Amino acid sequence: MTAAVIPVKSLAAGKSRLLPELGREDLEALSLAMLEDLIRALMATPGVSRVAVATPDDRVAEHARGLGAEALHGPDPGLNAALDAAPGKLALAADAPLLVVLGDVPGARPGELQQLFDAAETMAPGPAAVLAPSRDGGTSALLRSPHGALPSRFGPQSAARHREAAKHAGTPLREIELPSLAIDLDRGEDIRAFLSQGDDGRQTRALLAKLGGLPGST
Repeated sequence: MTAAVIPVKSLAAGKSRLLPELGREDLEALSLAMLEDLIRALMATPGVSRVAVATPDDRVAEHARGLGAEALHGPDPGLNAALDAAPGKLALAADAPLLVVLGDVPGARPGELQQLFDAAETMAPGPAAVLAPSRDGGTSALLRSPHGALPSRFGPQSAARHREAAKHAGTPLREIELPSLAIDLDRGEDIRAFLSQGDDGRQTRALLAKLGGLPGST
């Protein structure tokens, strides 16, 4: 069984690229709704035994605990540093795996998240990683076994950066396209794509409906 970590920025700083279409108060509510959807999806994934949220934000930490997740709450050292510190904060064994899922994929489906674990089981014994790319070249989810199999390289074009890190570390890396993880909500067009697909991410959908949607989303 595997611990899953969701990194979430300070609510005051997150989702800045959506600001032209949503105000700050609405963006903060959106971040919390997306987090709730993702925590629930991870908790329903058979391969996940623990869910933790790495955040510098008091409200995010409180929200995560209220949903039954652990909170890795403290000063923000940067995204990748926070993720690489998570195994120690969770007291994971050196050979324990770790799943990282970014907090802006509220449509994630438990069945597709489980496919990351299923793919890992088909790989040869030894260190390995499985990556689910986002449609913009990022990394929506990364399963590493063990957690130190390769360093975190999240950020712009991180799928390519994780490929390079895996090559440098000599760690086999498998990529699988998962539709529910392909759309990360960074821009208005991402929200419109999210709303046009399926019905997962119910809290996020309900909030967007309450806000009246976005221009061009209907």
